[in-house]
Amino acid sequence: MYRRSGTTGRARKLLIGAAATALLGTALAVGTGMSNAGENCNGLDTALRNNLNFIADQRANPDALAEARIANRQAVVDLIQQRRVTAGCTAQVHADRPAAPAPVNPPAAPANPPAAPANPGGGDVPAGAPANGEVVCKGSTVTLFNEDAAPAASSGTFPIGTTLRVTNLDNNKSTTVKVTSPSGSCVLLNNAAFEQVREPGKFLIRRAVIERVG
Repeated sequence: MYRRSGTTGRARKLLIGAAATALLGTALAVGTGMSNAGENCNGLDTALRNNLNFIADQRANPDALAEARIANRQAVVDLIQQRRVTAGCTAQVHADRPAAPAPVNPPAAPANPPAAPANPGGGDVPAGAPANGEVVCKGSTVTLFNEDAAPAASSGTFPIGTTLRVTNLDNNKSTTVKVTSPSGSCVLLNNAAFEQVREPGKFLIRRAVIERVG
């Protein structure tokens, strides 16, 4: 009888201990779950938003190391998302509006900006224009524009009233004309002037010498 009573007492103690352990484990699980869902979610959400803002800012203002920084922060974001899932966080977290790219300072204006070229239709010769008799527009070809008038030229380099001599080196013929209108080329000759220096059947002077003579 004594032995059976002792065995029964030990068994009861083991049962009571197991029940207490199970109850304590349940309490801890419930407590931890409530803490993660309530208190820790706020911190995780804030950390997530901060990292998303950092990534957005790097994308808006990239530099040589931006790609590496974004990759590192994305790894942190993935880890935080895993912890939020475990904690039961359900809030939708997004980056705030990304910062606008930093303005690029415009280049400083030169201390002495170059003078603007003279109006092709004006009268004054631009500063630095070649002197009389100097060969100009070296290497330029010469063609014609359709104008039924006395021999004349148009130019985008010299103002109206300038006198130019154009020589065709392929036949050594020359014509001296005044600029009467503006154009986008160094020199264009009108029909009458071009006929004075052209080769038969050709509408382009490839080897020309152009001189400013007045």
